[in-house]
Amino acid sequence: MRKICVIGVGYVGLVTGTCFADLGNQVTCLDIAEDKIEKLRRGEMPIYEPGLEELVARNVTAGRLIFTTHYRDAVPHADFIFIAVGTPSGVDGEADLKYVRMAAESIAETLTHYAIIVNKSTVPVGTGDSVAEILIERGKQPGVDFDVVSNPEFLREGSAVYDFTQPDRVVLGATNRDAADQVAQLYLPLRCPIMITDLRTAEMIKYASNAFLATRISFINEMAAICERLGADIKEVAAGMGMDKRIGRAFLDAGIGFGGSCFPKDVKALTWMAEMNDCHPQLLRAVMDINRDQRRRIVTRLRELLGNLRGKMIAIWGLAFKPNTDDVREAASLDIIHILQAEGAHIRAYDPVAMETAQRVSRDIVFCGDAYAAAEGADALVLVTEWNEFKQVDMARVAAAMRRKVLVDGRNVYEPAQMRALGFEYRGVGRGY
Repeated sequence: MRKICVIGVGYVGLVTGTCFADLGNQVTCLDIAEDKIEKLRRGEMPIYEPGLEELVARNVTAGRLIFTTHYRDAVPHADFIFIAVGTPSGVDGEADLKYVRMAAESIAETLTHYAIIVNKSTVPVGTGDSVAEILIERGKQPGVDFDVVSNPEFLREGSAVYDFTQPDRVVLGATNRDAADQVAQLYLPLRCPIMITDLRTAEMIKYASNAFLATRISFINEMAAICERLGADIKEVAAGMGMDKRIGRAFLDAGIGFGGSCFPKDVKALTWMAEMNDCHPQLLRAVMDINRDQRRRIVTRLRELLGNLRGKMIAIWGLAFKPNTDDVREAASLDIIHILQAEGAHIRAYDPVAMETAQRVSRDIVFCGDAYAAAEGADALVLVTEWNEFKQVDMARVAAAMRRKVLVDGRNVYEPAQMRALGFEYRGVGRGY
């Protein structure tokens, strides 16, 4: 049984710590946010992630998973210390490393024996070296040795537990190969490919992976805009492209674009790193521009269908940036709502999970109890998040409840012909009008 400390109980830290405990390790999850730790001690989840609550409860009961707010309770006993704190965007798009630095300083002050410090947070290239410098400069116990390993995460919100237990690969970067091998031992029960490289390459793999996936999304959305002008159907185009083994079908669904805590932040951070090192990341800039414009296109469609939006009632289905999460960070819904409200529209919204989260950051929205209530009396309905619940809604009932039957399908969930047969003025994304 290995003793592991995981710092941070967000999506990455809590999933990582819980899954390592489920593999038979002794895990202490540490966070300085007392409210989050108290919730976890009561068996309440600070985040929504399918399957996680049951996994936490099982390992707490088994005594393999505990929670604390104190470094002195976790660091002195740990063989591996994972840093899994947030790295939000700074003013110019750079990754803000204040939480990483705070964690490294606290580790240095409480480390009493050799341990392997593992950077799980998404951090700029070179952060592994910076963490090592902090540990050397701030260490309180003379002669205490350590190694730093980069272990970028590839967890998708909404399927994070599956992604941890069934990974495509585990990437490890280190100066000391033996330290990387020791971290690799933690992952051996998963029977997945393990790639070991140097620190900076491992850090770059994470950014390059997310930037490429974001690029695919922006590419297909740009194709969708062209399809609309030329009368082609982007869903069929994507299906035909995806049959080519060189291309594949993943991340080729046209829609409102990407959001969440990873893709926007990481593309901005990689762009900033490139610019600071005399590179010219035109493609990365275009990826972000297309993503921003895709959200504005939704409002443009509403103007085309409704005219002046002042006083119009717009129903929004879906607030989370994707299904199976309550996360609204960089969510398309919030940008669309903000623009609509600026033009004088009134908003009624429903999301199966994310309404409580959205209420903390949005104002003057009527939050409804279900999809039908949100559509009641609306001049237009915009589907933003493709929750399965919305795929099963009685759209005839929805049409009857609306004041005007305008449907903007931001995720191409519905078939245009069927919706028009129900009387909707239907607009999807790239469906060849």
